[in-house]
Amino acid sequence: MRTLQERIRISVVIPVLDAAGELARTLTALAGSELIGEIIVVDGGSGDASAAVGREAGARVIKAPRGRGTQLAAGAAVATHDWLWFVHADCRPLPGWEDAARAFVAAARDKAGYFALTLDDTAPAARRLERIVAWRCRALALPYGDQGLLIHRGLYDAVGGYAAIPLMEDVDMARRLGRARLQPIGATMLASARRYRRDGYIRRPLHNLVCLSLYFAGVPPGRIAKLYG
Repeated sequence: MRTLQERIRISVVIPVLDAAGELARTLTALAGSELIGEIIVVDGGSGDASAAVGREAGARVIKAPRGRGTQLAAGAAVATHDWLWFVHADCRPLPGWEDAARAFVAAARDKAGYFALTLDDTAPAARRLERIVAWRCRALALPYGDQGLLIHRGLYDAVGGYAAIPLMEDVDMARRLGRARLQPIGATMLASARRYRRDGYIRRPLHNLVCLSLYFAGVPPGRIAKLYG
């Protein structure tokens, strides 16, 4: 009889658009894991070497129309394993994630797991933002896509999968899952702070909050995407 570890295989889905350097670092962090059965890189029309980076790392590279929700849905559609792990190209799990993921999938088939978030920036403002993210997850049950989403195929299909929308696909998914089916897995994702360094740790979160408020007010995601940047 096969052990639980031998039975568990995860399909990793990574949407990418012009992020070759960041994708390479993420793929390196995932390399060699016994839990990962396949990595699917979904290219939304990159003009850089993103697709080549994926192929060189042994990932399956497919193309899909640009838009994170559309790309995530396309990757899930071709995934071959029971567990799906959606990871952004500029985010990578920190050491210890395998033990946490193994424990989660062994006990939580009816739940979706997400990671704690830390930013690749030593600035005190980055630590404050991380605390806000932790609060948002606890109080509002709204983990974002940069925290990863580990979910069984059965639950993914039951809630309808990712919506083919260009933005807010993570919020849409979290709302359909609901608080009762969202659970931290006890591991951490290191995310790029590039946009925060570029736009500022006050301006960027406020900008994101405006986009979220527009979404909750019923503004179509396509219109919000034009503001997101």
